[in-house]
This record gives sequence, structure tokens and C-alpha cells, in this order.
Amino acid sequence: QVQLVESGGGSVQSGGSLRLSCAASGYKYSRYCMAWFRQAPRKEREVVAVIGTDGSTSYADSVKGRFTISRDNAKNTLYLQMNSLKPGDTAMYYCAAASFCYGLVTRVGYWGQGTQVTVSS
Repeated sequence: QVQLVESGGGSVQSGGSLRLSCAASGYKYSRYCMAWFRQAPRKEREVVAVIGTDGSTSYADSVKGRFTISRDNAKNTLYLQMNSLKPGDTAMYYCAAASFCYGLVTRVGYWGQGTQVTVSS
């Protein structure tokens, strides 16, 4: 069965860095767009970054210049390098596999269980 397992979340001070990973299995990873979403308490889930099957990337304006999404098709793993973290980045971060993507627009087929990121001031 399809599994997306996130790791790398934690607590960090403002200005710090974290690297999230998402290990994928159970489907043809290289044929899917991959994305990171996040959801803060009492807010809707929002897309953070998307990477296409060709490696093209798109970012939400709030994270441009600070976050970098990447994928390793040999390892079936997705990454999100987060630098210059702010308290506003505090959220549960979710990995997602999408059968379609165009910019930040995705058609998500599979979700991970999430990993918590907490940034203190």
C-alpha cells in the first residue's frame, strides 16, 4: 500500500533551520509531483512548495527564498530544507503525492501523517 512517512520536525528558535524528509513507498514515485503542505491551528491547510516530475519547483510567497524543496528519485524521498524559520512557520507539515501539478496547483492522491514544526521567538 502507499505510504508517505515524514520525519525531521521539531522545535527550533526563530532564525534556525530544519530539514524535513518524506519517505515514499507503494507507488511509482518518479511519476508523481510531490508537495509539502502545512496546517497551523485554526487555519486551513496550505501548500508550501511543489516539485514536478521534471524537478521544476514552485513556492508559496511566504517561504520563497527561505525554503527549498528537492527530491531524490533513487531513494524515493522528498525533502524540505527550511532556513530562517519564523514563528509564523509553526504548523503541522504534510508530505503529499500529486498525480497533477501546475505551479502550486496540485491534484493530491496521497497524504502523509504529518510532522510538527514549532518555531519559538
